Amino acid sequence: MKEFDRILFPIDLSESSDRIVPRLKGMVKQFNAELHVVFVARIFGHFAGMHVPHPAIKKFESEIVEGSKKRLAEFVDVYFPDYPKVKTAVLSGDITEQLIEYIGAQKIDLVMMGTHGRKGLEKVIFGSVAERFMRMSPVPVLLINPYRYVKKTN
Repeated sequence: MKEFDRILFPIDLSESSDRIVPRLKGMVKQFNAELHVVFVARIFGHFAGMHVPHPAIKKFESEIVEGSKKRLAEFVDVYFPDYPKVKTAVLSGDITEQLIEYIGAQKIDLVMMGTHGRKGLEKVIFGSVAERFMRMSPVPVLLINPYRYVKKTN
């Protein structure tokens, strides 16, 4: 079986992220892997063409990044307090592009991420970040629907 030394867990800081943690912890423990928990803040440069002042957009993006760093630190403190090999990062830009760049820079072996399980028109309108990322990822991706995962009982 392939060893996974570095596992990336991209999160969106929603409640679906914490629903994936039990499965993620199992993989991290099984491989004694280094865990990378990453949030990607989307940039809003496309609003500049809508008569929104550029400095206002930059200030808003900066506030999102700073707030995300705090939320990410809280998330890790709650779910991974006893994990010595946890790294965090808040990136900004296109989610897929930023994650692929991070994978290369950090030599990630496996990505575990959640889906929102959207269907029909909602999927057409909002798209699927997870599906797009999975198609472009240079490493294996384990997608988990946090609302369909049923915890096994012994």
